[in-house]
Amino acid sequence: MNQFFSRRTFILIPIMSILKFILKPKKVLASSLTSEEDWSLSKEEWKKKLSPESYYILREEGTERAFSSPLNNEKRKGVFYCAGCNQALFTSDTKFDSGTGWPSFWDSIQGSVETKVDFKLIVPRTEYHCSRCGGHQGHVFNDGPLPTGKRYCNNGLALNFKAE
Repeated sequence: MNQFFSRRTFILIPIMSILKFILKPKKVLASSLTSEEDWSLSKEEWKKKLSPESYYILREEGTERAFSSPLNNEKRKGVFYCAGCNQALFTSDTKFDSGTGWPSFWDSIQGSVETKVDFKLIVPRTEYHCSRCGGHQGHVFNDGPLPTGKRYCNNGLALNFKAE
């Protein structure tokens, strides 16, 4: 088994590196939606604005520990906002229990998120960010419920919830 795994790794790493070069993942830049405020903040400005944990997730594309966010169990009606710039990203009507340990949604508010290809785990994944401030939210997968079949797997610390 170890010999097979090491051969597979030996083959996959160069292939994924070549794909990353060929596909040239799109860098997420701030705002495709109009905003009066400029969200091109410096690293220091973001650090002042966010908690260290939220900064790690939103600005360094980190991930929180599974089942650690109270938003995972949030069941009230309301809207989930980006913790970086307060842009509305998801409504409670699209939230579902995916069993993964992170707040999950089957659709985002139109125009609120942008995606790019992520090769951090060698296998390509679709990462999504807030379209206004570029804050990392999570990854989207094709194993969600109907009608979209999508699962937006979000970090709870990247969101704020406001009940209706």
